[in-house]
Amino acid sequence: MCRPRRGRSSRCCSTRRCDRGFSRPRRTSSRSTVGRAPPAKHWRCSKQFDLCALCILCVLDEGSLTVSVIIVSFNARADLERCLESLDAAPPAAPHEILVVDNGSTDGSLDLARRRPDVRLIEIGSNLGFARASNVGIRASRGANLLLLNSDTVVPDGAIDRLLAALDQDRDVAVVGPRLVDAGGRAELSFGRMIGPLNELRQKRLARGRGVEARTSRRQYPDWVSGACLLVRRADAEAVGLLDERYFMYTEDVDFCAAIRARGRRVLFTPDVEVVHLRGRSAASAPAATRDAYRRSRLAFYEKHHPGWAPLLKLYVRLRRGR
Repeated sequence: MCRPRRGRSSRCCSTRRCDRGFSRPRRTSSRSTVGRAPPAKHWRCSKQFDLCALCILCVLDEGSLTVSVIIVSFNARADLERCLESLDAAPPAAPHEILVVDNGSTDGSLDLARRRPDVRLIEIGSNLGFARASNVGIRASRGANLLLLNSDTVVPDGAIDRLLAALDQDRDVAVVGPRLVDAGGRAELSFGRMIGPLNELRQKRLARGRGVEARTSRRQYPDWVSGACLLVRRADAEAVGLLDERYFMYTEDVDFCAAIRARGRRVLFTPDVEVVHLRGRSAASAPAATRDAYRRSRLAFYEKHHPGWAPLLKLYVRLRRGR
């Protein structure tokens, strides 16, 4: 790993250029423990954020981490606090780190993350969307495996270690997703077949039906699992170029799993691990914008994977907006 030169400036490992505005923070007396990033490392950069994200890679301590937990947050302080508390109450036994990538929150989420010594905070300053913010976190992380985790989840004791065990059991598996349940313990259909005109209608019907509990009670290899809690090997994520950033919000997980499977790798759904998914405040706070983001992401997916159907979907979206 490239390290910055001593002195007033630091050298970026990507651009090989010095940034005079990038300064090393003062260290505190507290020492890091295995799997935890040093608490005093909050980095500031005078350049654009893309350079700052790259510079993070230069200055992190080297270490062998099994998993990096990456949480993208946007104006969901209560959800984020609940999620971090669940991780703090029962942290993974495997060496790990926790990164919170904040998409420009204004609700106190930043202060919450700063106060937690076990969290490495990456401040973006504006809302880049889920896929792009996740990629920022991935590039700044150090783990051999990556856990993409929504801020509106609660992770029970041992869940992450069991996901890692499931991944280790089969070298052909690149992605693992758990059984997602709501606050009442009811399962949600968090996996499925590749999105297409017929499969999408079938998926919606199944999600509303009574067979969800039965379908989510058996181990299987679907086409995709939900990005609300998705464990992936770093090597596989990097091989497909991380998440496609054309998706601002929604559908990026389906596209990501499709890219993984196109390389001959497998996606696993395991009911042996449960994670609570509370459907948080980020989307609920702006329902109209959320619906628009969903439709735009669906259209982008069809343009990429089913271009023949894209004009019909575009017409449908226009008609829906005209209501």
